[in-house]
Amino acid sequence: MYFKHITIKNPTGLHARPATQLVHLAEKYQSKLEILRDSDVADMKSIFSLLAVGLVSGTEVTIRGEGCDETEAVESVCEFIEALEE
Repeated sequence: MYFKHITIKNPTGLHARPATQLVHLAEKYQSKLEILRDSDVADMKSIFSLLAVGLVSGTEVTIRGEGCDETEAVESVCEFIEALEE
C-alpha cells in the first residue's frame, strides 16, 4: 500500500468535470485507488463516490493505492489534482 497526503488547491474544488477526468486517469491503473477525507473514503474509479465526498478548496486528503502499480498511480493522481486550476 502506498499513500500520499495533499491539499485540494483548485479554487472550485474537485467538481464534476475534473472528477470525471480523475476517474478516467484512475481507470488506467490496475491498482485500487481511494481518496480519504476525514472518515470518508471514495473509490477514485467511481464518479458518484468521488462527488459524494465533497472535495472543496482547502480540503486535506490522502490518496491511497494498493496493487502492482500503486506508486505510479498515486503519484500520477496527486500530480493531476495539484495541477488543477480554474
